Amino acid sequence: MEEALGVVLPADYKRLVEWYGGGLFAGVLRLLEPDCPDAMYDLVAQTAEHEEVLAELWEAGEDKPSELHEGNARLVPWGYAEGAGHFLYWLVRPGTEPEEWTVLLNEGRGPLREACPVSCGQFLLDVVAGTTTSFHFTGLDDVVDPEDRSRFAPDSQILDQ
Repeated sequence: MEEALGVVLPADYKRLVEWYGGGLFAGVLRLLEPDCPDAMYDLVAQTAEHEEVLAELWEAGEDKPSELHEGNARLVPWGYAEGAGHFLYWLVRPGTEPEEWTVLLNEGRGPLREACPVSCGQFLLDVVAGTTTSFHFTGLDDVVDPEDRSRFAPDSQILDQ
């Protein structure tokens, strides 16, 4: 999978996929996984699709994140917010260790972006625990029942429905 992506993935992501697999945290935050039978939830398929879509958007005039003007920096999606459509990316910079990658959230229905200098695992934990500073997830209690915040639904269960 890492060969197909052209990057070594962060250890915390690998542990999340090993322990949980892909699926839905707190009813809203989807973790993409490699080799998912549904391309919508597959890390490699979504990376290829997003590289193409983002290139088209930037060619059409949408502002490219300034961080991507540095050498061969790129975005690799690792998750998204159900309903809102916000995509969560790693900002992959050459020479930067995977554990130091920034999470970059791209608003689902607009051009706004938010950089969160934490790992994907810490980002997920902060959202589930209600301690996130991300503007896009601070009102989660208005959308998700507090009892459901700690729930995880694996893709294996979701896709069987």
